[in-house]
Amino acid sequence: MAKKKATSVSTETSVQKEKNFRKRIIEDHRPWGKFRSYPHKDAGSIKLITVKPNESLSLQYHNQRSEYWVILDKGLEVTVGEKVWRPLKNEEIYIPIKAPHRARNIGNKPARIMEIWIGNSDEKDIVRLKDIYGRTKKSKNKKSF
Repeated sequence: MAKKKATSVSTETSVQKEKNFRKRIIEDHRPWGKFRSYPHKDAGSIKLITVKPNESLSLQYHNQRSEYWVILDKGLEVTVGEKVWRPLKNEEIYIPIKAPHRARNIGNKPARIMEIWIGNSDEKDIVRLKDIYGRTKKSKNKKSF
């Protein structure tokens, strides 16, 4: 699969926000292994998303929040801006405000993403650009989720 070069969807402000967020991630090694602790004081939500095989999230962006994804399972194809790739298990991805993004399960098992919202937002802060379930603004069969 050919990888596309990412466009500059982030501004200096979002780059700085990403750096600040990543600096606050703590990794601590213990005799039994390790843990990673993610900053949650600025999180509007922390979600565990499960994508069924052959299904896809909307290609979407958000006006009020950035997102930080931790890929928990293999089988996903991720789009951020114009970059499309197959992230590794445990790969961490920062998605700036207004950056078009989506995850698609191209595997044969459910695949999970831990999603952390960075910023004050809610479920209504979704601008869907493409959606296989008919939930874009132009669609007559919109669902509220």
